[in-house]
Amino acid sequence: MQVEVRVFGGLEKFIPGARFGQSIPVECPGGSTAGQLVDTLGIPGSLVFTILVNGRHAGMDAVLHPGDRVSLFPAVGGG
Repeated sequence: MQVEVRVFGGLEKFIPGARFGQSIPVECPGGSTAGQLVDTLGIPGSLVFTILVNGRHAGMDAVLHPGDRVSLFPAVGGG
């Protein structure tokens, strides 16, 4: 199945050719979880702080479906 992935806050450095917020089509097996997708992308899971699936907060155990839009964010700080 194919999902659409967007990465932010430096996570794009783990995906060759990826740009901040750019949509990336990713093929993954049916029934994959967000955590499995993160592993497939080569992003250390410990760096992913927030996951949105179709604009809603999700956990690493969220089961993905064809066409889902997944956004991955690291922890960010500022003041």
